Amino acid sequence: MAKILLEMKDITKTFPGVKALDNVNFKVEEGEIHTLVGENGAGKSTLMNILSGIYPYGSYEGEVIYDGRECHFMNIKDSEEKGIVIIHQELALVPYMTIGENMFLGNERGRAFAIDWDETYDKADKYLRIVGLEESSRTLVKDISVGKQQLVEIAKALAKNAKLLILDEPTASLNEKDSKALLDLLLQFKKEGLTSILISHKLNEISYIADKITIIRDGATIETLDKTVDTITEDRIIRGMVGRSMSDRFPKRESKVIDDISLEVEKWNVNHPLYEERKVVDNVSMYVKKGEVVGVAGLMGAGRTELAMSLFGRSYGTNISGKIKIGGKEVQLHNVSEAIKEGLAYVTEDRKDNGLILSNSIKHNITLANLSGVSNKGIIDSDEEYNVALNQREKLNIKCPTVEQNVGNLSGGNQQKALLAKWMFADPEILILDEPTRGIDVGAKYEIYCIINQLVAEGRSVILISSELLEVIGMCDRIYIMDSGRIVGEVEGAEATQENIMAHILKTTNKGA
Repeated sequence: MAKILLEMKDITKTFPGVKALDNVNFKVEEGEIHTLVGENGAGKSTLMNILSGIYPYGSYEGEVIYDGRECHFMNIKDSEEKGIVIIHQELALVPYMTIGENMFLGNERGRAFAIDWDETYDKADKYLRIVGLEESSRTLVKDISVGKQQLVEIAKALAKNAKLLILDEPTASLNEKDSKALLDLLLQFKKEGLTSILISHKLNEISYIADKITIIRDGATIETLDKTVDTITEDRIIRGMVGRSMSDRFPKRESKVIDDISLEVEKWNVNHPLYEERKVVDNVSMYVKKGEVVGVAGLMGAGRTELAMSLFGRSYGTNISGKIKIGGKEVQLHNVSEAIKEGLAYVTEDRKDNGLILSNSIKHNITLANLSGVSNKGIIDSDEEYNVALNQREKLNIKCPTVEQNVGNLSGGNQQKALLAKWMFADPEILILDEPTRGIDVGAKYEIYCIINQLVAEGRSVILISSELLEVIGMCDRIYIMDSGRIVGEVEGAEATQENIMAHILKTTNKGA
């Protein structure tokens, strides 16, 4: 029998008005990959924050036993000294510092006031090779892709002599190829004796990589499944997470597309805001009808987000050219305010940095895009704002004790619903949803899919950008396929498969090669 490396016993953690964890028990054996799953708000990240010392000893009840000894971690440095290293979903890298500087930030090589830069970069290069990243450690972090940044975080963890690696949604921002490469890397580390705890909502990844799966629901341990003993199916995992079986991941919708074109884009071109000679959207033409969900699929870097943001009041890019027609009439959208006035809304893929003000209340965030809707002669009516927020909370089933609480305290799924509520209150005719279900669980995803279906049932139009091909196929009436800033294919939703979408992408990629 393998050695128990970690045991968390009867862990209880309470925040004001909320019991986040209720007598949770969790065991991890040395050398295994153990996944921790549950709905957003189930308590997974809270449990890992206790383990890593982010929530210090004394702020919770229960015991943390690591490597045979009870530990009283007061901060993250205490846990790192024992070889426990956590990599959060939001990467903690400084864009304008080099990879090497980031890797040893707070863990500098050399003596006090005298950093040994040669040692810093030599060691950084060594760990970059270990994780399979062929980049110089002197490269600025801002100049590498998100997938490569994720590998830098892992290299940074290895440089701290990690024995237990905790990864919170490590593939949430990665395409399928980069996700597979990262999971294979963890499997390689497992062979070398590294123990990993992986928080993920991607059930296919969990099935691929996990030795054991612990399911948490409403702050309590439901069960731990062992691949060598239990019959593990996606339906069983979902049933444990949400308390019920989900026979269909995508809600049924009777398509009621109206022939009227709500948005038409003609020969749209956009250049990069910093590297102005580089075209990121190349001669794109597309349209969406009333009552239609149109998907935009493509690999990371295909230009999907750049297209969406540039259409939304030119909020991205330079040297923008082309035509936008809304309701058959050509419009000039010079800024976000003009886009909103014309009935356009953009739900960003980055809810924490660009979508919500985390330090503000749910109430303020929901009304932010339509302050005139809660104002009288330029003065905000607090009672009306409160009533609007309550109404949106009920409509979208946002789980929170009060709309006065900071939106930053909500789980990821509820933050996403608050972001949707913000734009729904603006009453748009056309919604561009950029990765609307990224990093949220299957239950919350289903609720968001129902919201999308309700929007198009009302005659609105939705453009859905997603890296999850099954999501695009399951939700869309038509799908545009992008690669290298261009539209390279269009398929009807009923005829779409993962294979024919990827075939369009690979065909153009190989041509370019």
